[in-house]
Amino acid sequence: MPLLVWMRWSLQALLMLIVMGPRMGWGLVRNSNPRLHVLRGLVLISSSFCFFSALMFLPLAEATALNYCTPLMVTLMAGWLLRERLTRPRWMVVGAGFLGMLLILRPGGDMLHPASMLALAAAALYAVYQILTRRLAGENLVVLMFIPSVIGAAAMSTVVPFFNYHLSFSIADVALLVAVGVMGTLGHLLFTQALQRASASAIAPFTYMQLVWSTIAGWLVFRTFPDRWTLAGMVVIAGSGVALTWYERWRASLPASEPAAVD
Repeated sequence: MPLLVWMRWSLQALLMLIVMGPRMGWGLVRNSNPRLHVLRGLVLISSSFCFFSALMFLPLAEATALNYCTPLMVTLMAGWLLRERLTRPRWMVVGAGFLGMLLILRPGGDMLHPASMLALAAAALYAVYQILTRRLAGENLVVLMFIPSVIGAAAMSTVVPFFNYHLSFSIADVALLVAVGVMGTLGHLLFTQALQRASASAIAPFTYMQLVWSTIAGWLVFRTFPDRWTLAGMVVIAGSGVALTWYERWRASLPASEPAAVD
C-alpha cells in the first residue's frame, strides 16, 4: 500500500515536471507561504495514506461514501478555523450527513470496523487540506498541485524501503501501478481545469458521481454491492452535500444588502 501511494504522487510530480517544468522553471515551487504549503502537502499525503489503507479492508463504494463526509467536515471546520458563520440550514445539512454516516457504519454492525475509522480520518484530513487550500487561494493553481505531489513523493520515499515487497512484479502489476499515478494526475488536472472555468459551487454536485462509479466498479470488479442501509446512507450523504452546495450558491447570489431570510 505505501508503494501505491508513492507511485500515485511520484508520477504526478514527474509528469508535472516534464510538462510544466520547461515553461515555469522555479515558478513551480515559488510561493508566499512555504510552511503552509508543506503542511498542506503532508495533510494531503496523510489523507491518501488513510484512504488507501481503508480500501484494503472495506468495499470500494463504502470507503468512498465515508470519504464524502469531507464537505460536511469542511463546513464545521470553516466555522471553527475560518470563523465562517454556521447558519441553521448549514447545521441541518451537517446533521443529515451525520445521519448518512451512521446508516453506513450502523454501530454494532459489520461496517463498524477499524478501517471505517481510517476512511473517516481520510475525510477529516482532506477537509483540513481544503481549509488550507482556502488559506492559499491566491497562489498559482499549478503550484498548489505540484508542491503536494513533491512532498508526497519525498515523504513516501522515506517509508517505502521499510516495507517488504516481492522482488519482482508482473507486467500487469506494474501497469496498474502506473495507471494509478497517471489516472490520478489526469483527474487532478481536469478538476483543476474545471475550477478555472466554472465556480466551485457549480462543479461540486458532479463530484458525487464518484459514488455512482465506485459502486459500479466495486460490483463489476470485486463483486461487492452495498446493502440497502449503506445505499440509503450514500444517498443521504450525497444529497446533503449537493443541498449544501446549492444553498451556498444561492446565498452567494443574494445582494450584499439583502441577507438570506433563513439565516
